[in-house]
Amino acid sequence: MLSLPPTVRVYAATAPVDLRGGFGRLACLVREVLAGDPLSGHLFVFFNRRADRAKILLWTRSGYCLFYKRLELGRFRLPRLAEPGGQRLEMEAAELQLVLEGIDLRGARLRPRWTPGAAPAATTPRP
Repeated sequence: MLSLPPTVRVYAATAPVDLRGGFGRLACLVREVLAGDPLSGHLFVFFNRRADRAKILLWTRSGYCLFYKRLELGRFRLPRLAEPGGQRLEMEAAELQLVLEGIDLRGARLRPRWTPGAAPAATTPRP
């Protein structure tokens, strides 16, 4: 299992990809299909047509890392659909870990979270 900090960004391609390619081919797909920078240190996830195999591309200071996972039974399911017309889906590191375990998150609900710069929730005035 991957140990990722919660601040890492994860981008998954929504269209199936031919996973026979290596580092260079996946880096090109990051630039052309996902409109990302493969040298950014973010994780870029690709699935095959049958959705039973996944490759993750990551750049570290010394070079590319490539992680490959094959499910023996079942398929990988993205937690939600991409934006209309979008070719990538951004997800959290925790979601990626669950997807890689073969867990279907499509029916799961995320609780509201606090985000910096967002308006505070309405509170009752103090006397």
